[in-house]
Amino acid sequence: MKNAVSQFAFFGGPQLFMEPKPTSDLHRPNEDRFFSYADSIFETRQFTNNGPLVQLLEKRLAEQHGTEHCVCFCSGFLTLLMCIHALALPGKTEVILPSATYRRMADIVRWAGLTPRFTDIDFETMGVNRALFETQITDKTALLLGVHPIVNMSAVTELEELSRDTGIPLLMDSVEAAYGTIHGKKIGSFAKAEVFSMHASKFINAFEGGYATTNDAELAARLRVIRAFGFEQKDSISELGCNAKLNELHAAMALSCIDELDEQIAHNKAIFNCYKKLLSDLPLSLVSYDATEKRTWKNIVVRLTGDWGLTRDEILSVLQAENILARAYYTPPLHKKFPETASLEFPVTEAVTSVGCVLPSGAHVSEEDVANVSSILHDIYAMRAQLKEEMRDERHR
Repeated sequence: MKNAVSQFAFFGGPQLFMEPKPTSDLHRPNEDRFFSYADSIFETRQFTNNGPLVQLLEKRLAEQHGTEHCVCFCSGFLTLLMCIHALALPGKTEVILPSATYRRMADIVRWAGLTPRFTDIDFETMGVNRALFETQITDKTALLLGVHPIVNMSAVTELEELSRDTGIPLLMDSVEAAYGTIHGKKIGSFAKAEVFSMHASKFINAFEGGYATTNDAELAARLRVIRAFGFEQKDSISELGCNAKLNELHAAMALSCIDELDEQIAHNKAIFNCYKKLLSDLPLSLVSYDATEKRTWKNIVVRLTGDWGLTRDEILSVLQAENILARAYYTPPLHKKFPETASLEFPVTEAVTSVGCVLPSGAHVSEEDVANVSSILHDIYAMRAQLKEEMRDERHR
């Protein structure tokens, strides 16, 4: 597709894509289906405050995850914050979490008034396990915050055992593991609670939103109080809370998307298989899904291997100039953000995040688009020496 370096958009050539190709799901449900839910809002005349659509959504999500309770919030960020607040052991100050994860995770911990204590990840799964968390436990540990990485799963049953052995609660950030299973058991039914996002970029699109699943009735009741200003009854405040309620319009969007999950998964799986076929002869490793378990097949993660001649970030710059919105995998690691932890050494985290890339996927990416992305990657590899030289000259101009 590109026969000379000058043809790359990075050096002034025409862009491959007129419209950006994102790495987010961005599923848009059938409009008639969405409005059939939304119209009911005007019939009930209840727009928020735990309305009938939110209640229906919570019921369907609890069934989907095989759990007793689901509590919806206005964002995934606040879902995490409220769950950390509710679960952290009183008098303790530290939360253990991986350094390779969502870029705002440590900030959420700090919003809760606690201190993040980082750990490394496992190379194969890119997630966490008991051994990694166990080394970080101190007498200050308030909470174990496990995270399922993009594509793979963390060893959540090991973390549950660690939680039982130590008495430290386990909260799972399962945002990237929605709809999945481990040994047939549904994600959402592990740990003290699990947290999910319903941002437009996620598997279930509610415009914005989040939810927590749990089998603990007392915790679910407390989370409902926390999300509604701390009101337990009218004019009776029993808890430090905030306004984190999900409104009915967002619930309508989420319900519309749930109705179409099978279609999403079929599309996502076709995109993954297309990448797998077309990238097989390049020096990179496509992170695979476990086809024996349920998966969303939503994200495409690769690790660069071999001699590309260019850094990962240089390759991403070339792709992004073509309107291919590929991005780095969890870069920079969270421990590098803070002066007090920047000197810590997490070799696997730094190795994985220095070569990991997330490629375009989701509703706005077709198999033809994948073929074009693959072609550009082949062109970059074929012309890597010339690209490197031109980039060096560009910096010196």
